[in-house]
Amino acid sequence: MPQFLIAAPSSGSGKTTVTLGLLRALANRGLKVQPFKCGPDYLDPMHHKIAGKNTSINLDTFMASKGHVKQLYQKYASEAEVSIAEGVMGLFDGAEKMQGSSAEIAALLGVPVILVINANAMAYSAAALIYGFKNFNKNIALKGVIFNNVKTASHYTFLQDACLDVNVEALGYLPPQEDITIPSRHLGLSTSSDIDFDALCERIAASISNTVDLDRLLEITTGPVLNVETPVPSVKLPAKKPKIAVAFDEAFSFTYHENLEAFLRLGEVTLFSPLADEFLPECDLLYFAGGYPELFLEQLSQNKSMLHAVRTYCQRGGKTYAECGGMMYLGKSVIDTTGKEFEMVNFLHLTSSMENPKLHLGYRNIAIQDFVIKGHEFHYSTCLELENTAILPCIITNAKGVAVPSSVYKKQQTIASYLHLYWGENTGFILRILNGTI
Repeated sequence: MPQFLIAAPSSGSGKTTVTLGLLRALANRGLKVQPFKCGPDYLDPMHHKIAGKNTSINLDTFMASKGHVKQLYQKYASEAEVSIAEGVMGLFDGAEKMQGSSAEIAALLGVPVILVINANAMAYSAAALIYGFKNFNKNIALKGVIFNNVKTASHYTFLQDACLDVNVEALGYLPPQEDITIPSRHLGLSTSSDIDFDALCERIAASISNTVDLDRLLEITTGPVLNVETPVPSVKLPAKKPKIAVAFDEAFSFTYHENLEAFLRLGEVTLFSPLADEFLPECDLLYFAGGYPELFLEQLSQNKSMLHAVRTYCQRGGKTYAECGGMMYLGKSVIDTTGKEFEMVNFLHLTSSMENPKLHLGYRNIAIQDFVIKGHEFHYSTCLELENTAILPCIITNAKGVAVPSSVYKKQQTIASYLHLYWGENTGFILRILNGTI
């Protein structure tokens, strides 16, 4: 079947725009399209789902084993008619050299690469760029190029000549258009409900269908899907299925599909909204993912019934796990960018501040007790530890093994941190929380 990875020389080249347009254009043909996203990103998969009308799956060779990534790809790709993976950053950019890069994933899965190049102010010099990306690593099969920001058809002829001379197909281009620009926000692409992403995807798809040879793209990327053995689960499931309540709304939505799938393997999952609901579902484990609570501070703060329900649950020893925005919500308060303070659950001895935002970003290894789990950190807020803040003993390092100034907090049966963890491959971490052994 047709399968390929959309990559680029660098971030900002147009990977996401091209990916969304291709997903929608092919879905409009009646094809079942399976989106994937390389790396730990949450926002791109949300938009993939809108564009391709199918859940997007993260592929990350830092947070998960290569075997797990291959199994995920086979599982979801084998149920589709076309598979499209969007790369992360530049093609060869990884946590350390190529580790976790789009190139590593393309080679691992045996899928060809389609390169997106921002051709603004570029003509025949594209040949040298394409030649370098084609020949830098022989494990990568660069099959074609789609150019972005091509102003005229005559401009495109120079780019076609460049492709011809390095024996890589020019598949088409996107002209610069204001109405297909993807809005940005402080943590990346926007998730605001006031933006009609469905209509945006239609506009991008229409543009791509006019100037990109979709039939040729599908033809040159057709090949067999990776075939790997399905592993036998090694984790012993609880005798009685636990009830797991997952906060999921516009404020809390940054979680991996496979993390939720792991919850479903363990027990019964109920979604609820800290923004709109008044009460908690009955549960044995309460999970708050990260997200954009800082954009909904007034609404969260005014939902006194939910704040009280969560605080009471935690105070009574209810098992709770919270990540990033979820941790901010469980704290005493959150201070917005103007210095205004909003009361939150007031269980953890923490206050989070969006004043003077500073980016904290990177992969993380977390060694707790006798096991290691991996994830990443991505936030602009600062955590202000108050008196009596309890910190869980653990060692946190980045992708190169260097210690980072992050903490995991624990109070009674509640565990929280800025870290987004991946347990889709191994549910042992969640079982330890359920068993009260962390």
